[in-house]
Amino acid sequence: VQLQASGGGLVQAGGCLRLSCAAYGRTVSDYTMGWFRQAPGKEREFVAGISWSGDRTRYADSVKGRFTVSRENNKNTVYLQMNSLKPEDTAVYSCAAVRRTVVIETRPKDYDYWGQGTQVTVSS
Repeated sequence: VQLQASGGGLVQAGGCLRLSCAAYGRTVSDYTMGWFRQAPGKEREFVAGISWSGDRTRYADSVKGRFTVSRENNKNTVYLQMNSLKPEDTAVYSCAAVRRTVVIETRPKDYDYWGQGTQVTVSS
């Protein structure tokens, strides 16, 4: 499967953005999907994930209550709605996929497919 993330941009603190991850080549419903981010000088970190069935989600503590991950299988797309953005959310955001895992993985090495990143910049 090939993944393409989009929707990043520059936003003021308190604003919102919605990231999209479009899948090509295979149906996204076959995969557990994750969103990760990497800020300059920092390691890539898990942000949110959604099960292949769509009935379970998982979030990093730093984004709980502000970010929402969802999927539209008929559009082969996964979304990350980001509200109440903070300057510390500034990073390159990437989506990733792994085939039908039992749990939503949080380690980058557990994902097999990656899209290119999209830059999110939150100004104070």
